[in-house]
Amino acid sequence: MHIFDMATPTKTLINDSINIVGFQFDGTACYRKGTKFGPDHIRAASGNIETYSPYLDRDTSDLKNVFDLGNLDLGLFLDVEKSWFHANEHFDSFFKEKDLKQDNIKMITLGGEHSISFAPIKKYLETYPDLVLLHLDAHADLRDGYAGFHYSHASIIRRVLDHFGDDHKLIQYGVRSGTKEEFAWMNENGTRMESHEQLIENLLFFADDRPIYLTLDLDYFDPSFLPGTGTPEPGGEDFHSFIKLIKVLSNKNFVGADITELSPEIDPTGNSDVFAAKVAREILLALA
Repeated sequence: MHIFDMATPTKTLINDSINIVGFQFDGTACYRKGTKFGPDHIRAASGNIETYSPYLDRDTSDLKNVFDLGNLDLGLFLDVEKSWFHANEHFDSFFKEKDLKQDNIKMITLGGEHSISFAPIKKYLETYPDLVLLHLDAHADLRDGYAGFHYSHASIIRRVLDHFGDDHKLIQYGVRSGTKEEFAWMNENGTRMESHEQLIENLLFFADDRPIYLTLDLDYFDPSFLPGTGTPEPGGEDFHSFIKLIKVLSNKNFVGADITELSPEIDPTGNSDVFAAKVAREILLALA
């Protein structure tokens, strides 16, 4: 059974719901493109995995009020950034009469390159003044623009930091590639966790009602497990360490997530698609 079968197609947000939306964009990708195909490949691959998670002892077929908003409209612009801004506006349009917190609405955004995370993270930062942003990634993404793009996939965390308030918190783990300046910033600000154990300890420290949002770049995982990503980096995590993290999040105030950087055509075996779909299943169940 398709894990998104219960995700009724809709164009509007419903109270007390979990919503899936795709952002098919890879316009600022600087190495290997193809992540624009990620959302639909995750949806398709989810038809080949079980709805039941033995890790969380939960089944997606038991979930109520899960909706698929489809894919965001990028317009017909030749200019890359105009397309990106247009899709961001489409994302924001869902919330004209809705409030994430008051209406108990949760979002899973499927990318696309990591720049697509700006729209959902900005919305969550505006809604939750004490939000914890959990950033899992091989890269720091702290550059102030890259290759001519202010809102580059390599700048996503730098750009959302522009919208941080005093009580927002950033936690980064899995980062193993970046500039000397990026690593110096993470060390100075104490955002980068040195080990999986340190990550778990920090998350357990937070009060159970403190909201946590996950932004996940799939190159967080070692390319031996998930080669279908645009900028692979050796030395990443495996699925079981992710499950340990998900078990912690499932007992916290886990409010939303995005899953980015699946590039299906790079892995012709389709294994990366299935891996990403299983990650999406666990995130969906943890949010529920």
